[in-house]
Amino acid sequence: MSMCSSSESSSSKFWIVHSIVAGAAIAAAIGAGAYLGRYRKFRSRVVGIIPARYASSRFEGKPLVNILGKPMIQRTWERAKLASTLDHIVVATDDEKIAECCRGFGADVIMTSESCRNGTERCNEALQKLDKKYDVVVNIQGDEPLIEPEIIDGIVKALQAAPDAVFSTAVTALKHEDAFDPNRVKCVVDNHGYAIYFSRGLIPYNKTGKVNPQFPYMLHLGIQSYDTKFLKIYPELRPTPLQLEEDLEQLKVLENGYKMKVIKVDHEAHGVDIPEDVEKIETLMREQSFS
Repeated sequence: MSMCSSSESSSSKFWIVHSIVAGAAIAAAIGAGAYLGRYRKFRSRVVGIIPARYASSRFEGKPLVNILGKPMIQRTWERAKLASTLDHIVVATDDEKIAECCRGFGADVIMTSESCRNGTERCNEALQKLDKKYDVVVNIQGDEPLIEPEIIDGIVKALQAAPDAVFSTAVTALKHEDAFDPNRVKCVVDNHGYAIYFSRGLIPYNKTGKVNPQFPYMLHLGIQSYDTKFLKIYPELRPTPLQLEEDLEQLKVLENGYKMKVIKVDHEAHGVDIPEDVEKIETLMREQSFS
């Protein structure tokens, strides 16, 4: 029985940066406070989950695309295995072709429902099917074949060090040419290391309507980690107005009064969104002598 809802589907040096929770309804804030009161514990057991689906409007079969002789999902898995904080790594997929491929190179696979609306819900379903219990789940994007293990370790340690947060993620410097690209999600943070807001638009947005070359805009990286008890609650939270308007699942977390820790990393984002990105990734990998 599906556990998902049925609608829509280089070495990095990092440092924790500013972030804060967005304002939320009083009832939601009370609910978040009650949750945190029960679960303020050190989160020591960590599992990495790579959600992967075959169907994609922009790039069907993306996890299986060949990147210098290996499927992209394999390259992501190999990079994730270098992280020191992960006790276990699994691939969560709804497609048998992806599952067969992953088993072929040695990955553990959990089959999930096609009805999962996003990677977070797919991670939640996979978590419920694992034999062992974990305190933290890391959602590792399968289309980031150059993900740095230091970033994985960074967001895990950030969440472990912040008992008032249920979620952690990473940002890096935004290239000015990407300022108005809606596929590049921006983030603003506060002085205490918690997320304020995420947007597909440029934030902050000044009154000139132009990019300020002196401002340190931040790009959100897709990788994120969750407290597992919160992850079980997440699918039950109703969609929120900002989440629906921006089509960003992080906003449902903030709108419901939960806190999200953010770290800043030096990372050149190299995600594969469309077929044309494959050649760019392969060129970069050759330059960096990836095998």
